[in-house]
Amino acid sequence: MVSGHDFAGGMIKANCHERIGTLLIGNGFRKNAITAGMWRGIPHALRWLTDEAHARVIIIRGGGANTDFSSGADINEFETVRKDAATARIYEGYNSDAFAAIRRCRIPVIAAIRGVCFGGGFGIAAACDLRIADETALFGVPAARLGIAYPAEAVQDIVSALGPQMAKMALFTGAPISAAKMVAAGFLLEAVRADLLDTEVAALADAIAGNAPISIHASKAAVRAAVEQDSDLLGEAEVLATTTFDSADYAEGIAAFAEHRKPKFTGQ
Repeated sequence: MVSGHDFAGGMIKANCHERIGTLLIGNGFRKNAITAGMWRGIPHALRWLTDEAHARVIIIRGGGANTDFSSGADINEFETVRKDAATARIYEGYNSDAFAAIRRCRIPVIAAIRGVCFGGGFGIAAACDLRIADETALFGVPAARLGIAYPAEAVQDIVSALGPQMAKMALFTGAPISAAKMVAAGFLLEAVRADLLDTEVAALADAIAGNAPISIHASKAAVRAAVEQDSDLLGEAEVLATTTFDSADYAEGIAAFAEHRKPKFTGQ
């Protein structure tokens, strides 16, 4: 059964099928440029996928077949939503909320990237846990070419995903970067042929969705704690790890191993 819900007037679409959620960025006539309304819709879509649709993993991709991931924030709105420092702060709050919702999502988030992945689209990908791209995809952060600064909180995601030197190169030059270079930098898990992207992403999502949700939640929290050097988050991860031993899924995992069968995890 497939369930779905639209956000931001249908420009952000969320659907879930067999525990795998998908968030579609849909502004195809503008290479999936992200409007202010779309930024506001992303946290709501993620919350619906986790809390209402009960997804175990989420894939973020550009809407439509063989389309761009995202060209970034919709520059056509900038004369209104980023006309000065005061309006820019409000707008960047929407950015930060969207990036944080992805970063802090309790389930894994995968970016499936085709075409261009620029600016705010790059930031969305950087906030995801895992990234797989079409080998012809292009990446870039053109903020310096527009005379603006990229939001500081989002820069942290870029540094974490790319490393300091590559992050500086991307931010200082604004130049497009190939998928091959992004694999070498560690930003991408892999770059695959265009016709294999959907298959590879689906296989990864299916492998994650079939594992114990509490265990994955604990692991994601532990990785975030290590990356962010956050002692409070580390404590939360330790509590989550301890609870796995009292879970029904732990009992199921042990039983399935003994019986040589595939476990059926419920998240309990």
